Amino acid sequence: MFKIAALYKFAEVPYPEKTQSDIRTNLKSLSIHGTILVGREGLNGTISGNEKNISLAISFIKKFKNFNNIDVKFSEAEIDPFVRLKIKLKEEIVTIGDTTIDPVKQSGKYIDPEDWNSLINDDETILIDTRNDYECAIGTFKNAINPKTVKFRDFPEWVKNQNFSPEDKKNKKVAMFCTGGIRCEKASSFMLSDGFKNVNHLKGGVLKYFENVPLKESLWTGECFVFDDRVSVKHDLSQGTYDMCHGCRMPITDEDKKSKKYIKGVACPKCFDKTTEEQKNRYMSRQKQVDLAKKRNTKHIGPKEGAIPKN
Repeated sequence: MFKIAALYKFAEVPYPEKTQSDIRTNLKSLSIHGTILVGREGLNGTISGNEKNISLAISFIKKFKNFNNIDVKFSEAEIDPFVRLKIKLKEEIVTIGDTTIDPVKQSGKYIDPEDWNSLINDDETILIDTRNDYECAIGTFKNAINPKTVKFRDFPEWVKNQNFSPEDKKNKKVAMFCTGGIRCEKASSFMLSDGFKNVNHLKGGVLKYFENVPLKESLWTGECFVFDDRVSVKHDLSQGTYDMCHGCRMPITDEDKKSKKYIKGVACPKCFDKTTEEQKNRYMSRQKQVDLAKKRNTKHIGPKEGAIPKN
C-alpha cells in the first residue's frame, strides 16, 4: 500500500533554488515519487511512497522556515500513482495570472470541514467551485456555482463578468472550495482585492472534507477528481470509478469507452476530433510501449503524469 500526501502552504520562501535542491535530494533518498512546486510564495504538491518514508519526507519539509504547519492531506493507493519525482521552480505555485495577488498578505477566512455545511446551507452564501469545468463535472457540492473555467487563471475574468453589485460584495457571504485548498485560498485573496468583504474558503479542500465529515452528513455529490493516476476518489478516499484518457488527460467513464471515438491510450469522445492523425499515431506508439512494460511487469515512464492542478 502506498501513502499519498497532498500538501501546500502559502509562505515566504527566501531561497527557492536552494529549497528546490534540498527537497529533491532528501525525497530522492527516500524513494519518494510525485511533484512539488517551489516558488517564493510557497510550496504545492502531491507525493507518494511507503508510510515510513512519507512521514520522514513531511517531517523534512516541515523543518523549513515558515512551513512547520504546512497543510497535508493523506490518502492511500494499492498502486503507486506516480512514476518519478519532480521538484520544479515556479513563479506562482498555482497560477492565477496576477502576481499582485498574494495570499501570504491577504486571504479569506478558513472554514473547518466540520463547519462547512452550516455555511453553505445559508441562503445568503454564494458557493463557488474554483476548480476547472471537467473536475466539477464528476462531482461537486450541492448548489455550487460552476464557473466553467478551462484553467484556474480564467477565474478572475469569470468573476468580473458576473457583474456582482456593490451590495453583493458588501453583504453576501462567499464560500469557495477546491480539491486541496490551494486554489480557493488564492481565489479568496483575489476576491478580497476585488472588493468582497466576507470571503471564506474550505480549509484543506474537498479531500479534508472527505476525511473529516461522515458520509451520512456529506453535502457532496459524485466523486472528486485528483491529479494522479487514480483519476478520482470517493468520499471514503478510496479510488474512484473514473479512468483517464491519456490523449487529453481528461476523466472518462465506462460509457465513454463504448464510443467509436475511444481508442485506449490515444483518444476519447472529448478529444478525438481535436487531435491530428500524426498525434494519434504517436499516442498509439506510446500505448504499445505501456502495454509491453506491463507485460514485463515494469513501469513505463509516461510523458505527462503529475498531481498539480492545471493552471
